[in-house]
Amino acid sequence: MVVESFRSDRVESLNPALCVQGLTVQYGALVALSDVSWSVSSGEILGIIGPNGAGKSSCFEAVTALVARTGTITLNGQDVSNVPAYDLSALGMKRAFQQNAFFDELTVLENLLVVLGDVACPDLLSSIFKPLAAFRKRQQASIRAAAILRQFGVHEQYHSLSPKDIPYGVQRMLSIALAFGAGAKVLLLDEPAAGLGGEDMEILKQILQRLKQEGVALVVIEHHMDLIMSVADRICVLNFGKQLAYGAPQAIQADSRVREAYLGASS
Repeated sequence: MVVESFRSDRVESLNPALCVQGLTVQYGALVALSDVSWSVSSGEILGIIGPNGAGKSSCFEAVTALVARTGTITLNGQDVSNVPAYDLSALGMKRAFQQNAFFDELTVLENLLVVLGDVACPDLLSSIFKPLAAFRKRQQASIRAAAILRQFGVHEQYHSLSPKDIPYGVQRMLSIALAFGAGAKVLLLDEPAAGLGGEDMEILKQILQRLKQEGVALVVIEHHMDLIMSVADRICVLNFGKQLAYGAPQAIQADSRVREAYLGASS
């Protein structure tokens, strides 16, 4: 079975939450990404895979407006091609990076409270003139933050610790929780399973499935093939910056071009 090469005028998702068409990134003479197109709807998981240097991270950088690019990016029907990176979160698109990044001087719970922002933190005037109301707001926010952390597998015994003092697997789950924050319509995860195994991998799988069931549109870059093949609805394969294949996991696994890209020879 061979997967049909994806064309930029063809989009598999109906009413996509995020649609990328003709995405191209060029650094001088180097073309890092060339005419890549894919889409993902609410309650779907799109996997992005490819060998090292295939352009996967460049794809995320381009989608989130962190590098100059051409192409069209539509978020919930709105063209956001010219929206700067710092405004995308308010529109519902959020991202977690490959490397964990925390405020180590704050506790795990305080890290999430910072992410929640105004929802959790009363302003200065309220703290001065309405201290009781401000105290209650902080209490309610702490309860909410603790509940969010538990949903992402970060349990109470870690909430009062610095992020640097919790197990690595829990740090990865915390990174996803911080990216998600108070909620996201589209969540981009860059190698969330990096360094994970055993129970941590199963927890991650459960988190991805729960977010999907809750209607979040997920785009996941991943090298762990067992994980991405088991959770993704569709997979986009990149190789040397170009879109090699696009389709259901079973079709991708059967595609000789994909095997050749990973193994270096036809099989």
